[in-house]
Amino acid sequence: METLELKLETTDGPANAYLAMPATDPIGGVIVIPEAFGLNEHIEGVARRYAEAGYAGLGVDVFHRSGQGVAPYDDFNKAMALSDGLDDDGFLVDLDAAVAQLVSMGIAEGNIAVVGFCVGGRLSFLAALRRRLGAAISYYGGGIVDQGAFPAMPALLKEVGALQTPWLGFFGDLDTSIPTDHVETLRRALASVDVAHEIVRYPEATHGFNCNARPSYNEDASADAFGHATIWLQRHLQ
Repeated sequence: METLELKLETTDGPANAYLAMPATDPIGGVIVIPEAFGLNEHIEGVARRYAEAGYAGLGVDVFHRSGQGVAPYDDFNKAMALSDGLDDDGFLVDLDAAVAQLVSMGIAEGNIAVVGFCVGGRLSFLAALRRRLGAAISYYGGGIVDQGAFPAMPALLKEVGALQTPWLGFFGDLDTSIPTDHVETLRRALASVDVAHEIVRYPEATHGFNCNARPSYNEDASADAFGHATIWLQRHLQ
C-alpha cells in the first residue's frame, strides 16, 4: 500500500487530503468524509482500510475553511468550531474536487463512492441527492430527518425523492442523537424512491460505533457494517 498527502484545489482554497492506494490497480475509488473532528488518524485509517480492499481511499478535510485542523474527541466545542464556513454548497465544491482527483487517476465517476461519518454521514447522503456517483454510504448521519447541530446544514428529509446515487445508511439504536423513530421516518420516506437504498440498524451500537479511538466503539457492529459496505460497493460500482 502507498499513502500520500495531497491538496485539492477548490474555489475556497486548498483542502488537505489523504490518499491510500492499493498494491495493485484500484478497482474503484472511495471518498471518505470525516466526522465533526476532522481529517484525523481514524479517517486516514478508514481510507487505508478501503485501500486494503482494493480501492483508492481518499480522505478529505471538508473543514478546511476554518483553518483549525482537527479536534480531539473529548472537545466538542472545538469540533463545532471546525465547521465554521462550511455549508452544503461548500461541501459539494470539495466533493467535486475529490471526484476530479480520482478521475484524473483514471477512475470513472460511476466507479466512485463516498462514505461519511457523523456530520460526514449527512454529507454523504447530500452527495447521493445532488450528485450521480457509483454509491454512497452514511454512518450515523445526523441532521437528515431534522435540523442537526450545524446551523448551516438544514434537514434533508424533504429532498429524498431526488436521490440519484445508491445509498446505504448505518445507525445504532442506542444513539441518542438520532432516535430510532427518525431512522424509521427516513426508511418510510425512501420507500417510494426507485434508486437503490438500504438502512441497517444495530441494536447494541451508539453514535461513533465505527471509531476504535472512541469509547463508543463497537467491534462487532463496525465489522458487520464494513462487510455490508463492501458488498454495496461491489453491487453498485461499475
